[in-house]
Amino acid sequence: MCGIWALFGSDECLSVQCTSAMKIAHRGPDAFRFENVNGFTNCCFGFHRLAIVDQLYGMQPLRIQKFPFLWLSYNGEIYNHHTLRKQFEFDYQTKVDGEILLHLYNRFGIHKTASLLDGVFAFILLDTANKKIFLGRDTYGVRPLFKLLTDDGFLAVSSEAKGLINITHKMTSPANIEPFLPGHYETFALKQNGKVQSMEMRQFHCLTQEPAHAVYDTVEQLSKSFDEETVKNNIRALFENALWKRLMSHRRIGCLLSGGLDSSLVAATLVKLAKEEKLQYPIQTFAIGSEDSPDIIAARKVAAHIGTEHHEVNFNAEEGIKALDQVVFYLETYDITTIRASVGMYLVSKYIREKTDSVVIFSGEGSDELAQGYIYFHKAPSPAAAAEESIRLMKELYMFDILRADRTTAAHGLELRAPFLDHRLTAYYLSLPEEMRVPKNGVEKYLLRDTFSGLNLIPDETLWRHKEAFSDGVRSVKKSWYTCLQDHAETMVNDDQMKEAHKTFSHNPPHSKEAYYFRELFEKHYPGRAQWLSHYWMPRFIDTEDPSARTLSIYKPNKDQ
Repeated sequence: MCGIWALFGSDECLSVQCTSAMKIAHRGPDAFRFENVNGFTNCCFGFHRLAIVDQLYGMQPLRIQKFPFLWLSYNGEIYNHHTLRKQFEFDYQTKVDGEILLHLYNRFGIHKTASLLDGVFAFILLDTANKKIFLGRDTYGVRPLFKLLTDDGFLAVSSEAKGLINITHKMTSPANIEPFLPGHYETFALKQNGKVQSMEMRQFHCLTQEPAHAVYDTVEQLSKSFDEETVKNNIRALFENALWKRLMSHRRIGCLLSGGLDSSLVAATLVKLAKEEKLQYPIQTFAIGSEDSPDIIAARKVAAHIGTEHHEVNFNAEEGIKALDQVVFYLETYDITTIRASVGMYLVSKYIREKTDSVVIFSGEGSDELAQGYIYFHKAPSPAAAAEESIRLMKELYMFDILRADRTTAAHGLELRAPFLDHRLTAYYLSLPEEMRVPKNGVEKYLLRDTFSGLNLIPDETLWRHKEAFSDGVRSVKKSWYTCLQDHAETMVNDDQMKEAHKTFSHNPPHSKEAYYFRELFEKHYPGRAQWLSHYWMPRFIDTEDPSARTLSIYKPNKDQ
């Protein structure tokens, strides 16, 4: 996890522009560098490093003697770099996982390079010999990337949008800052004056198809049978493999633990693999909430069952509300459910950074989208509609749950890893018959739960615990976190403001005082940038104007709460 930033064809003095790169310094607290591109005096790279792999040669832009014309700046982890290096007999000069991009590109070109990468990444690859620039982003956008492109060919790129908002350039019309599409790469022609021209935007990964790198994976070809036991064996093998490959780190690994199904499966499997791999430290788990919150109680039971060094972080409503302004600044969104859920994750990440030496943090993101875990899936009119909704949610993860998970951890210099978003695992799960994936017996994520049933990996009560949104579970049932936020918003926004909300905010007008308050916080930091969010996250198949599951008529609280 790092911060990458680059400019191509700047009209402004680069030393002035580079101050913008400091806006993303939190992503890489270990070191930073700015470097001009030889022969292109108005082009430069900026890099903030979080040292996870290769302490000596990990600074960027990465260049090696074999390919002096290639410059690489990337954020992420390439989990199959050893496998590909061995497969194609590449001669490495460093221990950096990203070096594989240089070798793959030189031999196969950009399309095959991007297709063969198993990991999470956002990259900027400059080829000065052929005068080309390539931008790319992983399948689900686990690693963020934003670009600004003007009419006259000035290109600016940053891990977070905040690194671009103060960029200056002579332009006839304001340039949009937009998120780079996950699962795509873009090719630019580089002119001698440093300006660029976009040549091609191309998708290299499809959610529902097995990725090209699968043929080199440690989990070999899976049985095509849809027999229930075969399917469960395949899911278990792919899930365990997803965690095993993510153990790649020279820094201490920890895990968020809400006590729900997803984080508990991740934490339990992580503990199992850590023992097998003989990690030299116990796995730390982290839960956040008020003392009587459902998540704190449930996480405590799981931690005792799997034997982790468990940490509980308590926060009250006042502390959460106080953090809102900074949370919105780091998130770069005003989406209601994203902000609600981010406060707890931001505060627990702050605790991890200040009180422990864990840096690489595992989490359960992606499971609800993949395995139909949201309560509203019970109301899907058909298995086909549910399957279609699942894919829509997966495609939009980069705007919501993954955005939250990346930004709240990155704000404190931590690296998030989400094994449920392993491309082989997701492609396989999405290829299963639609009827297998729907909620059953009144229980969402039934197939996933049943897959791990009877193994004593996690307590049975956790395995079958109802879905509880992170933004709800961190507070007590008596007064949920979203109710605390709504009470606060009542004091901050008046009825007259709400009457004019559709005029004040024409794009995505807020329908509640809470949404209005979040929008005001966003506009304070990012005025006029509302288009970054295309729509609010909301449940489907059911009438509601609030994203909280607790407002739905089909919500049933757990009996032990």
